[in-house]
Formats: sequence, structure tokens, C-alpha cells
Amino acid sequence: MLSGLSWPAVAGLLLAGVLLDLLLGEARRFHPLVGFGNLATFIQRRLNRDRRRFWRGVLAWVLAVLPLTALAAWLCALPGWFGVAMHALLLYLGIGLRSLREHNLPIAAALAAGDLPRARFLTSMIVSRDTAHASEADLAKASAESLLENGNDAVFGTLFWFAVAGGPGAVLFRLANTLDAMWGYRNERFLYFGRAAARIDDALNYVPARLTALSYVLLAPTLAGKRRAWQCWRTQAPAWSSPNAGPVMSSGAGALGLALGGAAVYDGEIEQRPPLGSGAPARAADIGRAWGLVLRTTMLWLACAGLVALGGSHA
Repeated sequence: MLSGLSWPAVAGLLLAGVLLDLLLGEARRFHPLVGFGNLATFIQRRLNRDRRRFWRGVLAWVLAVLPLTALAAWLCALPGWFGVAMHALLLYLGIGLRSLREHNLPIAAALAAGDLPRARFLTSMIVSRDTAHASEADLAKASAESLLENGNDAVFGTLFWFAVAGGPGAVLFRLANTLDAMWGYRNERFLYFGRAAARIDDALNYVPARLTALSYVLLAPTLAGKRRAWQCWRTQAPAWSSPNAGPVMSSGAGALGLALGGAAVYDGEIEQRPPLGSGAPARAADIGRAWGLVLRTTMLWLACAGLVALGGSHA
């Protein structure tokens, strides 16, 4: 732990940040990550050109992430309760547990009500695949996959790096993850410019993703589900191009007994992706089950932090 906080303090601040997120949700106006996205776009437009795109991408990442991380470190180092409170505030601003629920459960409700047009619209807001002609199974699959993967990106990775480095760690991770989402494409414009952002995000996500995958295994509701989740992780994850999304989504799909992955439409073309999990195709009710798995994993991580804190206080 590099944050300078005691383990009891870390555990208490983790709980405070999660509770703030569940109570308040995302800031409706002037969200810091939206502002950061605008800053990243400004930097990208000025640096993403000519043949030196890789090194310009490295410079762009440094300019976008390091000054804000340094500012977070300075705020958290201020004396008294203000500095301590800044840790919790930065964690709250960095996680998106309630946001996952608010963006995905309405899709399940629309599907349950037979409102396919609304379900297609809501799903299009959270995934990059085409949804204009998607079926109920396609939409349920997209939402479940998004929940499982973003459980790591929007929640567990942030909690992990907060435990390592407090508020500045949470800020570093979320900004790096946001740049990967913005620049980490393998197309002509971002293949070289976004490579550094993608590789840095892979490195920061490596441990949290595997802890998330292990948590999904442990929280499968049955022993057979735990074995299935473990087997899916070990056999299916290597086929995915992302070294971190594969373990997270395959173990989560296995834990839920769902057959995810497979065909999806991007830019009008059908892309055959490797399989995820094993079992039945996703239905509307499975979106709620995926959300429940993410929520239980959050509770597990908070409980583990509390146990470590309890042990540290008696050491």
C-alpha cells in the first residue's frame, strides 16, 4: 500500500466512496470524466498527425494523465480531514457502480415490457455494436457483456488502485482507462497514436482483471457454476484479443451459466467473436443477474478490505 493511509483508513474510505456512489450516482452536470474527455480530444487533435504518431501518443498520454494525477496527489496530501476526505471524493468520482445499474436495468425493463425499440436505443448508449435490428437475445447479451466487463473497468480496477495508492491511484487508473476507451482503436487514425494508451491500460488492468475473474468464480451460485466459470476462464480467455476482458467476461459468463460472445454487428458487418461462457443464450432477466454478480463482487471486495483492516489493527 503506497497511499500513506493505514489499512483501517483505506477500508473505511473504500466503503465511503462506494456508498457515495450508490447514494448520489454520477454527477449530472460537469462530471470530471466528461471534462477529461474534452481535454483528451483537444490534445489528440493537435498531436495525432504525421509519422511520429506513436511517440506523439506517448506525449499525449503524459500530458493528459500525469498533471491531473499530480493534482490529486497534492490535494490528498493536504493536512487534516480535508486531505482524507479528498481520497473518498476522488474514489466516488472514479467509480461507476450505480451508473452500471442505471444504464443496464432499464434495458431489462424495456425487454420485459416488449418495448424493443426502447431497448435498442438504451443498449446503443452503452455499446459500440449496431443495435438497430438487434433481437431481444442480442440486446440482453450486449448488456450482460457490458456489465461483466465494465464491472472491472468502472468499479474493481478503481477499487484496486485506490487500495494501492489512495485517491491518486484511483484517478490514475480511471484516466488511463478512459484514454484506452477513446484512443485504443486498431484503425488507421489510432493504430499507432493510441498504442501507448492501450498498453498502459492493459498493464494497469492486469491484476484487477484477474482478481475480478477469480471473484466471479467464487461467487457463482453453485459448485458446478464455480467449476464452469473456472473452466471457461482457462479455456476461452486466451482467444480474446484483450488480455483483460477475456478473463473477466468468460469467467462471469460461466458463473451465470450463459452463452455470450459469438456474433455481433459492428459498422454493418457481422463479426464472429470467440465464445464466452457456457449455457443458455442471454434473456432480459439475465441482465439483472449480471448486475447482481457485479454488486456481490463489490461487497466481497469491501469485506476483504475490512478483514485486512481488522487484522492490521490487531497486528
